[in-house]
Amino acid sequence: MPIIKGFKALVDEAMTQVTTHSVEEVRSWLNDPAVQIVDIRDVRELEREGTVPGALLAPRGMLEFWVDPESPYFKPVFADEGKTFVLFCGAGWRSALATKTLMDMGMTNVAHIDGGFAAWKHADAPVVTLAQHKAESAVRPKS
Repeated sequence: MPIIKGFKALVDEAMTQVTTHSVEEVRSWLNDPAVQIVDIRDVRELEREGTVPGALLAPRGMLEFWVDPESPYFKPVFADEGKTFVLFCGAGWRSALATKTLMDMGMTNVAHIDGGFAAWKHADAPVVTLAQHKAESAVRPKS
């Protein structure tokens, strides 16, 4: 069966519909309680490369389930309409698609980072190891 719309077309389409923020913008919001950065990469990427300090780790495969209040996997943090959720992945493709999906679900307070974690690292923005993130999360108050 031939693919009639490939990943590139899907990403390009999503990019015309989602809000995209630069690394510089998002970096300036690291301590803003109204912004929740969301890392949608898988655990292998997190173990290998680390993550953004304070990021919520929400694997792409569970995102829709964590966002939907009707799901048994719902995470209440996603119900906070006072927060802007800024997603990122490795290069910005998965996060563009995920942002579009969350918009399709009804979220209006969602965006993603241009260039993903690769752009974040390239800009020398702060990174923590997965172990550091887990230690910080253990002492950080829950949202």
